[in-house]
Parts: sequence; C-alpha cells; structure tokens
Amino acid sequence: MAALLELRDVAKSFGSVQAVRGVSLRLAEGEALGVVGPNGAGKTTVLNLIAGTTRTDRGQILFDGHDITRLGSHDRPRLGIARTFQIPRPFGGLTAYENVLVAYTYGRRRGARGTPREECLPALETAGLLSRANDTAGSLTLLERKRLELARALVTKPRVLLLDEIAGGLTEPEVDELVEAVRGLRAAGVAIVWIEHILHALVSMVDRLVALTEGALLLEGTPAEVMGSPILRDVYLGQEL
Repeated sequence: MAALLELRDVAKSFGSVQAVRGVSLRLAEGEALGVVGPNGAGKTTVLNLIAGTTRTDRGQILFDGHDITRLGSHDRPRLGIARTFQIPRPFGGLTAYENVLVAYTYGRRRGARGTPREECLPALETAGLLSRANDTAGSLTLLERKRLELARALVTKPRVLLLDEIAGGLTEPEVDELVEAVRGLRAAGVAIVWIEHILHALVSMVDRLVALTEGALLLEGTPAEVMGSPILRDVYLGQEL
C-alpha cells in the first residue's frame, strides 16, 4: 500500500544529544499508528519533525509523494497535516469558537471550502465541545481544553492528525470519552499518529505500534506483537505492560 506519510532515515540532534537516530516510518491513508517508548525516547521530537516545528538534520519526510522536509510548520496544515499538543495551548481570552476560527483562518487545507460558521461549528460538535462554543478557553476544564485541541486540528481538514499524549492528565471516564472522539475521526478516514502513555487507550485504537528507545526504532508490528515483546518490557522500565 502506498504511504501517505513517510519518514526516511530521519535524524535530529540538540547539541550533543541525539534525540532521533535514523528513524524510518510509513503511514498509509486512513491508518492509525501508535508510538510508545520511555521518557526521552524521541517520540515528541518525531512528531515535531513531521509537523515542521523542528527541522531535520538528516533524512527526508514525504507527504503524499512530495518531499516536505524543508517546508515550514505554517505550510504543513495547508497540505493536510494537523497536530495537538500534550499541554493544550488555547488563546485563553478567546471563546472556544474564536480559537477554532483562528485555526480555520490560518491553517485550513488548500482547497477546503465552506464558510467559517459551516466549518467551525461542526469541528466543535465532532470534538464534543459545541455547548461551550461561546465560553472562553480559559474557563474550560482540562478535558474540554483537550477537546478544543482536537477541534482546532479538525477544522483544518487534516488527512493526518498527530496526537501527542492527548489522554494525559485525564480521569478514566474522561479518557474513554476522548477515545470515542478519536474513534470517530478514524471512521471518517483521518490517518493518525498517536503518542500515548495511557497504553490501553492507545492499543484499543491503533492498527500498528512502533516502539522507540534512545531516539531509535526498537520494534514495529501489531499492538499484540509489540506489547507482548520481552524486548519492550526490558526497555520500558523493566515492567510488564
């Protein structure tokens, strides 16, 4: 199957620290890929490289067959790559609707049509936040701010959605709510790359898992294969998952 997103031997260092060491990955249209590994494994750096907020030192990033390695982070959403952040970063003084409107105005994919109202309200509804559309982002709960992260990404009409520990800090019922929202995106055909430490949520959603350690690719396979590997258990704090 042709890759929608592909990383080829991608590497990134920060001074003397090699955060990513020659990682190669492929993501098919509509596929969900989970990324696991201990803290400091390079997971978020890989997401930043895909999103363009961090530049590669080596290797290529291809999207829909085109080399986007040197494309800036402001251009990648217009191609169809959107992301959420581990710590939500809304404009606290703006309403939830206005936050989504900003994303629509500056990040929507090229060729996407529809008025702001036609696009922003459905994004809020899909993310489960329509009832808080006119409330300021600063007044939202953590779960609601996570939902706002999703809505801001969705309004750009992504083909690939990058999720960075979106379930972190939530209660078990809140995690379940968020997983259902992500499940709906998958059903709509959005491809997903998801970093998550709440492993049962991740495993329930993804087609494949990759495990990173010290910036390098350790394992790749089905969730059962990766999670059942003694190699992963040894690396991941030495505990069975």
